[in-house]
Amino acid sequence: MSTRAYVLLNVKSGASRKVVKALSKIRGVKAVHVCWGRPDIFAYVEVKDEKALSSLVLSRIQTTAGVQETDTHIVIQE
Repeated sequence: MSTRAYVLLNVKSGASRKVVKALSKIRGVKAVHVCWGRPDIFAYVEVKDEKALSSLVLSRIQTTAGVQETDTHIVIQE
């Protein structure tokens, strides 16, 4: 069973397109959507387990140029 989560991102002004493009190339990121208001971007991710989720968010998503803040919500039930 995989771990699924929504990662909500706030990004620097004008950086949404570049962040979406970068996130779309990351393995485990299944969907990325720019939205009005806060947060700026919603990303849906699916990885092997919570350790992989931690690595994805801390090492890949938060280090993406333009990302200022993330808020991760693990899916517990569909």
